[in-house]
Amino acid sequence: MIQILRQCAIIFGCLAFGEIIVHYTSIRLPSSIIGMLLLTSMLSVGWIKLAWVKGISDFLVKMLPFFFVPAGVAVMLYFDIILSSFWSIVVASFGSTIIVLIVTGWVHQQLRARSKKIVRTKKNNQAL
Repeated sequence: MIQILRQCAIIFGCLAFGEIIVHYTSIRLPSSIIGMLLLTSMLSVGWIKLAWVKGISDFLVKMLPFFFVPAGVAVMLYFDIILSSFWSIVVASFGSTIIVLIVTGWVHQQLRARSKKIVRTKKNNQAL
């Protein structure tokens, strides 16, 4: 029981700290995103151990489909509006997907070329 309370306290503490950051800095990001970034950072640095939050996070991931029910109901409520703009939505979704794929591929190629260049430079420096 104490372990579950600790797991909840860590998760909700990060969320609360995200709320505080948004409130006092006027950052235009959802506090939940900032809280997740804080939690990820603390896990990466080692301030929080994965075992400390694994149980509650596994539970929340299993329950994730239930969190989408309100969004699904909202889509059904506004189906007539979505239907009237259907082709605009399809074209925008398809176009933005293509643009994201192209930009992601280009950035990946640039970063890969840069990393190969850095490795080559290090090898040349070591050879001298």
